[in-house]
Formats: sequence, C-alpha cells, structure tokens
Amino acid sequence: MAQGTLIPPIGVGLIGTGYAAKVRAEVINAEPRAQLIGVAGHTRDKLEVFAKTHQTQAFDTWQGVVNSSAVDLVIISNLNADHAAIARAALFAGKHVVVEYPLALDVSEAESLIALAENQKRLLHVEHIELMGGVHQALLENLPKIGNPFYARYATVNPQRPAPQKWTFNHQLFGFPLTGALSRLHRFTHAFGKVASVSCRVNYQHTDGTDPAYYSSCLCSAQLQFQQGLVLDVIYGKGEALWQTERKLEVHGSQGGLIFDGDDGIWVNAQGSHHLTVGARRGLFAKDTTAVLDHLFEGKPLYVTVQESLYTLKVAEAARRSAETGQVIEIPVS
Repeated sequence: MAQGTLIPPIGVGLIGTGYAAKVRAEVINAEPRAQLIGVAGHTRDKLEVFAKTHQTQAFDTWQGVVNSSAVDLVIISNLNADHAAIARAALFAGKHVVVEYPLALDVSEAESLIALAENQKRLLHVEHIELMGGVHQALLENLPKIGNPFYARYATVNPQRPAPQKWTFNHQLFGFPLTGALSRLHRFTHAFGKVASVSCRVNYQHTDGTDPAYYSSCLCSAQLQFQQGLVLDVIYGKGEALWQTERKLEVHGSQGGLIFDGDDGIWVNAQGSHHLTVGARRGLFAKDTTAVLDHLFEGKPLYVTVQESLYTLKVAEAARRSAETGQVIEIPVS
C-alpha cells in the first residue's frame, strides 16, 4: 500500500449499524485524522437513528458509500455474506478497506480480494480484535510458564431462548460456524502456528414451521492437530437447545496449565494455583480503528496481516469439508 499519499482528515464510510459500527463511529468522530462521511444499513429506521446520533449522512445503499468521492476508507461491519462483494467494490473504487472477520465466506474469493488490494495499492485489513483482548494477551504472556503445550480446549456456548431469527442464525448469511466465528480458530493459529489436520462435526436444530434458512441451535465441534504437536478441541454453540453458558479456554503443558474461565485466569502447576491478571475486553474496536489510522498516516505495522487471516480461513474451510464428508482433512504444509 502506498504511504504518505493521504492528507488528514481521511473520509470514512461505514457499512452497518450494529455495535461495532457504533464504536467505530464514536472513535472516528473523536479523531482529528478522520471524518465520518456517511453510513449505510439494512433497516431504514435504524439507519436514520444511527446517522442522526453520530451526525453523519444516511446513504440509501452501501454502493452509495463505496462510490462517494468524499470517502477514502470503507469500514465493513455488516452480515458476513456481504463482506466480499462490498470489499471488492470498494477496492475497485480505489478505497482503503477494513472488514470485520471473515474477509469472505469462500477462500478463493478472499485470495482474489487480497490480490486486488495489492494491485490497487490499497489497504485491506481484516479485524481480529480477539488478539488484543485481555485473555489472549495473558495467554501469550504466560505460555512460557507451562513448558511444552500439548493440549488446548476452547468452548464458547451461548444459550438463547427463543433463538433470534436474524442473520447470525442463517446458514447462508453467517456461513459455516467456524468461518463466521473465525476468531475461535484464529487466536490459536496466532499462538501456535500452522495446522496439520482438522476433524469436525456440526449439528443444527430447526424449529418446526419456521423458515428452514434459519436454525434454532448450532453446535460445532472440531479437533485440530498443529504441526508443532498441540491438539486443540474447539466447541462453538448457540441457540435454544443449549442450556449452559460457557466461555472457557485452557492450555495444558508439560510444566503446568493456563485456565481462563470468562475473564478470570489461573496458572496451575505442581505448587498449586496462581491468579493471573487479565486485561479488559472493552475498547478493542476503538484500538483496531486507531491502529488502522496509525498505519495509514504513520506507516506503523498492524497487529495482524490479511495473510494471517486468510490462513485461518483455510483452516475453517478444512473444518467445513470435514463436517461435510466425515473425514479428517489434512492441510498441506506451506
């Protein structure tokens, strides 16, 4: 990406009106290097309230944001299935692009977007705020204490009754569970490197008489074998047929273990349990937005590369293929 060509304030266009878009709008409006030009959203009433709250223009379509001559940077914070199309249009329009994970639901589409960004000499950044979160930072800081890590487990289960009929419960709009929830895998590829093989199973529940495009529950379970020897079990579940909330991450090594239950962490070894200081989860979208502006104006490196996100997307695709075929999927060494 070419550096030194931007003159502040940079014009920013938002796609989406959810929580992430709200935080980004607040950061942009408080940032002298950026100006919020406008926003596009799916629901007109919500869009108008959002635009009024954040003192910006409401665009009728995302194409209007992408094609605005006042917009230099497009931030995509809407449903997963639209990410790739909007990012492609924005890059063709000469805009820098920030997109919430996943970059695309299809690996080949993601690869073509990365190539397009390089050809256009524009930034393409995929947000992965889990890497800046307190649990992940505490994990990285304390890993040396447990010796050789050989087993990890990560479970995030969110019961919801009744299940909401929204895009996060839609097969096509959200995507395969570990693709749509890519962070469940990405924190581990970031910490432990390349994956050798993946085995995965997924179970969906549907409520009788409702639109079959939407499920009422989803439980996805995958086992990853890392090239360095670690075995990881990942459980991702949500919906009305699940009954106990869980957000637990644990890593076991030859000299001890790290256990994170919610935002509480302990280090366990032969001498007993030791409390770990775990930073907050709040403010991460703000940090991501600031990091993007620091990169664009000052050339500072971002905390994650688009190629790293692409690699994890390939791992998620291997999980999807395993769930579909019932086979263990080997991932070629690259």
